[in-house]
Amino acid sequence: MRLTFTLIAAALLATVPAQAGFTVCNKAHLPAKVAFGRFDGKAWRSEGWWTILPQKCETLLSGPLDGRYYYLYGTDGGSGTWDGGKGFCTAAVGPFSIPGRGNCAARGYDRKGFFEVDTGGETNWTQSLSD
Repeated sequence: MRLTFTLIAAALLATVPAQAGFTVCNKAHLPAKVAFGRFDGKAWRSEGWWTILPQKCETLLSGPLDGRYYYLYGTDGGSGTWDGGKGFCTAAVGPFSIPGRGNCAARGYDRKGFFEVDTGGETNWTQSLSD
């Protein structure tokens, strides 16, 4: 009886869907340092730094996504950078959580160009970074 219960419990746990959120997977050969930008329902906000080891994934935002567009900046500390044209504030070291996107230097922050991720309104998204 006990073995049957254990097997049933294990089977049920195996079928539980993955938690929704925004995940980044590093498909590159070097660790990536990642910052995340989003509108949190009240204001723009940037957060970081997550270090994502090669061939690993990290969830940057847990729970169902409520926006369509999110923004990422990443670097491998050398010549590899994942960036774009949407400016957000970042701190030289982390962790950080910075409200607003403007006047970065005046507030003591760096300004980096993030790339836009269009989730198409999905509640769960995985973004890959590659060489």
